[in-house]
Amino acid sequence: MKREAGESEKGFTLIELLIVIVVLGILAAVVVFSLGSVTSKSAIAACQADGATVDTAIAAYYANNGSYPATTGALTATTNGGPYLQSWPSNTTHYIFYLAATGGTLSVGNSTSTSANATAWTGAGTCTASTVS
Repeated sequence: MKREAGESEKGFTLIELLIVIVVLGILAAVVVFSLGSVTSKSAIAACQADGATVDTAIAAYYANNGSYPATTGALTATTNGGPYLQSWPSNTTHYIFYLAATGGTLSVGNSTSTSANATAWTGAGTCTASTVS
């Protein structure tokens, strides 16, 4: 088809489209990296809240029974004045809570920890970037 003089084709060139795609890719990468810190901060906040809840449940169990719970099941069972917790905190992607069988000692570790190398719970400050993955 022949064009008349002064008439131009409308549309974008391939180079213009590629530039737009590259700019959108860069913006998407910036957003993804900035959201990474939000995820770790929220995991730490959830760890702090869960730890405080379990700590309170252990104290309530001790107040009612005169001894510390030997298992996590003792806090969720309907016996001995319970349940003290609806369920044991489970966020194994980021952190795990452990309860020692003697003395009701609570500890927390990241997803690769075991009860042997977990950090003893001393309050909300126990949940840090090193204990929460």
